[in-house]
Amino acid sequence: MRALVYQGPGQRALSEVPDPENTDDGDVIVRVDTTTICGTDLHILAGDVPSVRRGRILGHEAVGTVEDAGGAVRSVGEGDRVLVPCISVCASCRYCREGRYGQCRGGGGWVLGHTCDGTQAEYVRVPFADTSLYRIPAGISDEDALMVADILPTGYEVGVLRTGVRPGEVVAVIGAGPVGLAAMMTARLFSPSHVVAIDRADVRLQAARDFGADITINNTATSPLSAITSLTDGLGADVVIEAVGKPETFELAIQLTRPGGRTANIGVHGKPAVFHLEDQWIRDITVTTGQVDTSSVPALLRLLATGQLEAAKLVTHRLAFDDFEHAYDLFSDSADSGALKIMLTP
Repeated sequence: MRALVYQGPGQRALSEVPDPENTDDGDVIVRVDTTTICGTDLHILAGDVPSVRRGRILGHEAVGTVEDAGGAVRSVGEGDRVLVPCISVCASCRYCREGRYGQCRGGGGWVLGHTCDGTQAEYVRVPFADTSLYRIPAGISDEDALMVADILPTGYEVGVLRTGVRPGEVVAVIGAGPVGLAAMMTARLFSPSHVVAIDRADVRLQAARDFGADITINNTATSPLSAITSLTDGLGADVVIEAVGKPETFELAIQLTRPGGRTANIGVHGKPAVFHLEDQWIRDITVTTGQVDTSSVPALLRLLATGQLEAAKLVTHRLAFDDFEHAYDLFSDSADSGALKIMLTP
């Protein structure tokens, strides 16, 4: 089969590799009908995730069809249309039993495209299939469903739910990429007074307006600190969500948070960021980090099915599998290409 293979920092290739095989009775082989590229894949290529080894098939998001199910699998069967989310769930360790699947210690968590081969391939082996796959309800498009594999629950869980966004609050999101936009979209479910988008690219700020931001700040031209201070009578934002993963954006997020406010870090960081405790110890702020659990997937699928979320509009490009290398180039240069999510179909 064809797959996008990581060959070391800065190196990738669409290659012919052996088809996957089930190695456990709880595994399932899924034929990938559509997949996509995540910002985390770019971090891997930049060398920010050294636990990913050369030769690994990248990708952790897919919509597909069950081709072969292990003998112990009961929840899905051959021919089922399924969502392959970014997190695998052993369902028996302490963290899984608490619903914190991203911290799984039983062989799950973020494994696809990380410690085992991923979804940027014609076929993928999914471990713990009974508790990790979701049958897609009728009426939900591939585009909508694919957004629930990672970015929508990441923005929602790690950004919005973890900070406890409440009605009337000011929410600032640093980074108007796909996950930042997902955070803006789902923050609107809780009726904040303002959603502020901060980014360096005008094309992304235009997208932010379409996803719920009523105020946009290009931080190459305007000081976000001055703008947020003016908007909030000098206090700062109630909630700040960092969705970039750079030291300077994390430090900015802390600066923009009001005393007693909450900061959520979503961005994948490959370098140390400074937390100025000498300035912050007195301000009573809460800083949260974390990996998505995907525990919100069933609720998000219901919101899609009832038309309360429009996730498919995050898809800006649709390409064939043969165009994978070009897709990575578009996604890497998103400030100019305008690429948000790119659907790739084998």
